[in-house]
Amino acid sequence: NEPAMSVVLERAPATLTLACAALLISVVLGIPAGIVAAVKRNSVSDAVIRVLALLGQCMPAFWLGIMLIMLFAVKLGWMPTGGAEDGLRSLILPAFTLGVFSAATICRLLRSNLIEVLGKEYIDVAKAKGLPKSKIIGKHALKNAMSSIITILGMQFASLLGGSVITEQVFAWPGVGRLVIQSITTSDFAVVECIVFLMAVIFVVINFIVDVLYC
Repeated sequence: NEPAMSVVLERAPATLTLACAALLISVVLGIPAGIVAAVKRNSVSDAVIRVLALLGQCMPAFWLGIMLIMLFAVKLGWMPTGGAEDGLRSLILPAFTLGVFSAATICRLLRSNLIEVLGKEYIDVAKAKGLPKSKIIGKHALKNAMSSIITILGMQFASLLGGSVITEQVFAWPGVGRLVIQSITTSDFAVVECIVFLMAVIFVVINFIVDVLYC
């Protein structure tokens, strides 16, 4: 006898925290790796990064999550196995599990974009002017290679908010994703409908924000 919206909004902060942490991890890992892979194209470091990015996109989130729990929680005892009672320590493993796929996607896309941009004529002009390599990449190349990355970041954030069901279930994270499973199990379809509606609104809003950011 509670409104479905209030039930969902109680869980929303946990999912939002997890999604923001996962997005931060994906940016911190994916963007530097993509830059290094593009600048050092066809080198050993490029090959290693590409293999790791491929693995990151291929690994199922539920498998990676279970492996992380077995290693860092069960064997080493550094992290809790699940829940959100330990604050930041509870957030690290599920955020990393969600962030790996996004980081791999960002890395591969940025690498291909940056390689294409570095072959443009204006980059050759910048080199001929004697500009330092860091300024050429940071000020000229990276800015023009980031347009599609902004799209990916927006869509990944929306997906993290709406698609963290499996990860939340594996780590017993008290978010909206886990609430979906519980609501389906108990046939509480009003809550499921509310969550689906909210996720649709979030996708529309984030797409709009991405379009604004292009400017």
